[in-house]
Amino acid sequence: MSEKRLALGRKGEELAVSALGRKGFRILARNYRRPFGEIDIIARDGNCVAFVEVKTRRAAGAYTPAEAVTRRKQVQIARVAQEYLAANRLLDTPSRFDVVTVVIEADGRHRIEHFADAFNLPESFF
Repeated sequence: MSEKRLALGRKGEELAVSALGRKGFRILARNYRRPFGEIDIIARDGNCVAFVEVKTRRAAGAYTPAEAVTRRKQVQIARVAQEYLAANRLLDTPSRFDVVTVVIEADGRHRIEHFADAFNLPESFF
């Protein structure tokens, strides 16, 4: 991955963390990595643990950033989330999968959208 693209992703994650903080989320972890995947942000929203995927793009393109969260990516996120919940003894805690999209315009302005409970997977995926 190019340094430019990594920098764009980091900028998007910073903007997402700020936006979630303004909504009252408490950030528990960032870039939670396991050999089989990563979750960008893990946060508490009240009594719920939110596993947040952040997608950042420059300006409006042919498809929305949210469309990049494919079924394959959803399964990967869910597996990492399950491991996090088990490792932190939170299996009985309500949880959900959110997506935050960040579109950064050429002039530096940005738009952030937060999709709470953006996807669900049946138990058979685990």
